[in-house]
Amino acid sequence: MGRFAPSPTGRMHAGNIYASLVAWLIAKSQGGKMILRIEDLDRDRSKEDYISQVMRDYEMLGFTWDEGPYYQHNRDEAYEQAYRKLEAECGVYPCFCSRSDLKAAASAPHLGEKWVYVGTCKHLTEEERAVKSLDKNPSYRLIVPDETYSFVDQVQGAFSQNLAYECGDFLIRRADGMFAYQLAVTVDDGAQGVNSVVRGYDLITSSPQQMFILEKLGYPAPTYAHVPLLVNQQGKRLSKRDKDASIDLMLETFGTVEALMGHIAYVGKIIEREEAVTPSDLLECFDMKKYAHRVMDEVGRLEPIIWQ
Repeated sequence: MGRFAPSPTGRMHAGNIYASLVAWLIAKSQGGKMILRIEDLDRDRSKEDYISQVMRDYEMLGFTWDEGPYYQHNRDEAYEQAYRKLEAECGVYPCFCSRSDLKAAASAPHLGEKWVYVGTCKHLTEEERAVKSLDKNPSYRLIVPDETYSFVDQVQGAFSQNLAYECGDFLIRRADGMFAYQLAVTVDDGAQGVNSVVRGYDLITSSPQQMFILEKLGYPAPTYAHVPLLVNQQGKRLSKRDKDASIDLMLETFGTVEALMGHIAYVGKIIEREEAVTPSDLLECFDMKKYAHRVMDEVGRLEPIIWQ
């Protein structure tokens, strides 16, 4: 079971489409299914108009899904139950650190610009926590063990992370009371039977953390495929602000959906020559091993692709 998991905060761009295409091809080439999950955990940024639009975009691009749409906004009870289980089994503590505090205390960032949390708030006394709570609502961190979690990524190869030394205790609940991404997405993947996760390589460092949560909640770990990021000419990850990579402008540039998909598939190393295609066309010739080898040979491990 694979997944589309868009955040409804804007229209799709080339990077979203590329990751969605690889996810769909991997699932379908192995006889699997796809679910559509709307990750509208952030109520302030998620817009109803974008929820409807993203489904229309997926259909227009030639994608199909077998289950859903599922929504995160009505999953608070499931997240609360998971939070309480993790709190009881692993331990959770309040953290009052700001982003500047974290940056000042941490060592150099690891892959994905993730700062290793050094445990600043872990050993505060109850009195110290009470005093700090007068000025700031805390977020909550999950205590991690001194253990290494490893997996073989279908694209990037072997990857491992020691949770204590390469991650540190990580957030599972925000200061505003909302559940953090790491908790919500992991609970949803486990409950919805997702066993194939495809996303940009900048999130590869999240996988060991999510494997840890899945283990504690009694779910098996999925297979992972972390694809190259599509970046702009300045080397920054494509975002909704990169207008030339937005779905509307790309349709204007390439003329047809099939030409657009063919360009993304070619730039993304899915096919060797550019031609107008649909996802179904690509499925007929998709080979996971050949795709992974092409990425490693022509792009490199944990390296981006410049969008053009």
